[in-house]
Amino acid sequence: MTGRLEGKVAFITGVARGQGRAHAVRLAREGADIVGIDLAGPLPGVPYDSPSPSDLEDTLHAVETVGRRALLEQGDVRDPEALRALAQRGVDELGGLDVVVANAGICIPQRWDEINAATFKDTIDINVTGAWNTVMATAPHLIARGGGSITITSSYAGRKVQPWMVHYTTSKHALVGMTRAFAAELGPHNIRVNSVHPGAVNTPMGSGDMQSAMEHAAETTPQLQAMGGVFLPRYAAEADEIAHVVAFLASDEAAFITAEQISIDGGMQHF
Repeated sequence: MTGRLEGKVAFITGVARGQGRAHAVRLAREGADIVGIDLAGPLPGVPYDSPSPSDLEDTLHAVETVGRRALLEQGDVRDPEALRALAQRGVDELGGLDVVVANAGICIPQRWDEINAATFKDTIDINVTGAWNTVMATAPHLIARGGGSITITSSYAGRKVQPWMVHYTTSKHALVGMTRAFAAELGPHNIRVNSVHPGAVNTPMGSGDMQSAMEHAAETTPQLQAMGGVFLPRYAAEADEIAHVVAFLASDEAAFITAEQISIDGGMQHF
């Protein structure tokens, strides 16, 4: 059976593990070859374990195992030249670009008065400017192909509020505006731009000291712990469940969907 993305090429950031790896494998199963980038090294300020080069290698093997080609590199979404160079290499080696998933991001739990200029800047630079860099590096190639799909990973924090993360919430709300603005201007080129909004997801972002950092941040405003419940019997999604939606948005089944914000959060935004 032919996949929904047969003959397509997808560009994914934050591809080494978690949601990024799930997107890469799912899009590959749908027939796409994968171009990807990940810092695969120490992330600034985060309390969870950073990704490694071996994580990136594991994603490469996972894509190749399902029979698709993968062109993956270590790099930083804060570096527009690196993104442009990789996008061009993907076009040269794989034939073009059709799908973009701006997935890279960081999350640092901090109460409002513990956030400093460095952690605020790092969060905005990676989560917001990194997504902008990604679209700017790849959109010309989608235009050259006659259209395509861009999906930007926002969050539950882009629909409501993630307590104890003013910088993260700011960044994820900014991505909603970015999605709509790019959708408006790239629409005439038959490029659809949407955002996905996961709630809790079982990924390595919950590793290391992430839980203790959340507990510390919550101490001064414990009433906010009531926020972010879900309607379903389990609290967190699996990364594959986010990838299902990304694959749908990348496919022709979503050919008339653009400028949308799609939540995969078990009802968290409404709790």
